[in-house]
Amino acid sequence: MFSFSGENFCPVTTNQEEFFVLKTIAIILFVLMYVLMVLLPKRRAIVALCTAAIFIVLGILPLGQVFWAIDWNVLLMIFGTMVIVDYFIESKMPNLIAEKLLDAAPNVMWVTIFMSLFSGIISAFIDNVATVLMVAPVGLAICKKLKISPVSMIICIAVSSNLQGAATLVGDTTSIMLAAAAGMDFNDFFWMMGKPGIFFAVELGALATVPIMMYMFRNEKEPVSADTKTKVTDYVPTIMMLGHVVLLIMASFVKDKPEITNGVICMVCGIINIVWEIILSKGTESMWHSLKAIDYDTMLLLAGLFCVIAGITNVGVIDELAQIIADAGKGNVFLLYTVIVFGSIAISAFIDNIPYVATMLPVLGSLSVVMNVNPLLLYYGLLIGATLGGNLTPIGASANIAGVGMLRKEGYEVSFSDFMKIGVPFTMTAVIVGYAFIWVFYS
Repeated sequence: MFSFSGENFCPVTTNQEEFFVLKTIAIILFVLMYVLMVLLPKRRAIVALCTAAIFIVLGILPLGQVFWAIDWNVLLMIFGTMVIVDYFIESKMPNLIAEKLLDAAPNVMWVTIFMSLFSGIISAFIDNVATVLMVAPVGLAICKKLKISPVSMIICIAVSSNLQGAATLVGDTTSIMLAAAAGMDFNDFFWMMGKPGIFFAVELGALATVPIMMYMFRNEKEPVSADTKTKVTDYVPTIMMLGHVVLLIMASFVKDKPEITNGVICMVCGIINIVWEIILSKGTESMWHSLKAIDYDTMLLLAGLFCVIAGITNVGVIDELAQIIADAGKGNVFLLYTVIVFGSIAISAFIDNIPYVATMLPVLGSLSVVMNVNPLLLYYGLLIGATLGGNLTPIGASANIAGVGMLRKEGYEVSFSDFMKIGVPFTMTAVIVGYAFIWVFYS
């Protein structure tokens, strides 16, 4: 996805002075794009697309290379998965599962832990924000019944949903981008090159947060049970949710398959779900609801970023940046790995991890060549830091913003300090476990 060779992406000008000017302009535009995305978070897609358009006009990315610069497999996977997720949510199956967890929990402390773990498991296969929108309302209802503040429980649900987004191929946009960059299939997240994959690093980190929650909520002993019983009338979305995962697993065993295979699988499953719902409801209302639920902003953002990154790769910026980082690391792989993980945490605490990961993946790919190290060590370190780093602050991840927004609607204002009381111990515990796991197996 991000590996652009000189044969495919060669500068459009051979004059060294003109090429230097073009490179300088590309760097300035790239930095400006990042600044604007931070200042205008709701306009990120527009900023990225406008920057890409300027790159094309200036010849930094020739028009004929635009189609190949965009990773259509990634976009198709996101589109198809979001369609399936929307129907899965509407089927009420997640609500039924949550009620079963409530019945199994003896008190508020354990229901908070169960709900957090449940949101994490769901988030390994479903978008983080969608997970919060599914699970948080159940948590709010529990807290209303017990007449207690829902702040801690909702924060735990949001943080846990972020925590496990990196566990599987379809868990998060950053995971899909990692798979494209490293040539990974669904099974590779579990077992890669004869070693345990990033799934286990994430899950061990998640399990390590359970004692943290037990300590934080040790005084929450009120008994709790589910009053309502959700009835699931349509099991097809659940079948399609499980089906597309099974098909992705099966595709992992197919050698020399087209690069767009995973995207086609997700799209076909999404289309089948749409057709079924149209037949079932004898109308297209559910289809339009599903199509409106798709995060087009993220898809357009990625399309723009693909073009911008292809452009700066085209003029040699990625290779030069990799060399600068390698020189700064002074050949010390452990130091470099540590800086990537914890530097990513600091950065992702305040800016969206999608553009950050999209930018860093090709840099780390080049860096692994320069330093002759296993690229998976750097890729996994990036994902551990960038995905989990968003849990430090209420603005570090979209799921956090969604959770805090739901609390605000209920009349609860969440400050940075309120969020970080839970976010910091959660994040650091999970990161340190994942950080050590990846180093042991991939250094």
